[in-house]
Amino acid sequence: ILLSIDGVKEVTDYYRGAGVYDKVLKAARYLRSINVKADLIARMSVSEHTKLYRDVVHLLSLDIFDHVHWQLDVIWSDRWVDFDSWLEKSYLPDLKKLVNLWATKLREGIVLGIAPFLGIVKAMFFEDLPAPPCGSGVEAFAINTDGTILACPIAVDVKWAKIGNIKDTSLKNLKSLFKIGEPCSSCNIFKYCGGRCLYAYYERLWGEGGFRKICRATKYLVSLIEELRDEIASLIDKGKVDIEKLDYPKFLNTIEIIP
Repeated sequence: ILLSIDGVKEVTDYYRGAGVYDKVLKAARYLRSINVKADLIARMSVSEHTKLYRDVVHLLSLDIFDHVHWQLDVIWSDRWVDFDSWLEKSYLPDLKKLVNLWATKLREGIVLGIAPFLGIVKAMFFEDLPAPPCGSGVEAFAINTDGTILACPIAVDVKWAKIGNIKDTSLKNLKSLFKIGEPCSSCNIFKYCGGRCLYAYYERLWGEGGFRKICRATKYLVSLIEELRDEIASLIDKGKVDIEKLDYPKFLNTIEIIP
């Protein structure tokens, strides 16, 4: 179960409307009260008012959500004032700070449910991720109310994503229609990133330069987790961390893994 919440109250209500933060937490607490058997995920959209470390740690501290995931509000968004400055001065430093916290807790035997970190660890130690990691157009498809099959649930306005209809299209005919190519497929982090996002790969709404800026953020994230590879392997071998908690997600649960 994914609940849309962007972090602290002022950020969530700024982007989603007054009172949304409280309503989301009310819903989350209700789900906990009825002992729902599901992975409860705080699903963040990250934009210029986001302070990643503060907002992720806040959501974890509520002790309601099993996992926290975020996606950068980029490529299709034009509301940024200064993306470059935010990336360098806020997002990347906060990523490092957040990875350091995650690693510290891991050494204590605690696996914080930070979905992007866990997804990369999954590709590192357990099994390959699809390309793109969310599985869109490869292992996962969306269906409109009129029966139209879409390669990606957000690609409702583009012809390339409309790939059939449930009335006359067989699933076996869909799985080889899309493939992430260059510049992604020969990249040294393709194993983890998988092209990041099918829609962004095909549309390039920020141009090639904007596409590369998002790559920079992704490469930095992967590099931070790769630095921990040997230590994570040692913790696993020594039985100091719950291997089941590191193997996440267990199935395609709609998180994109790569923000």
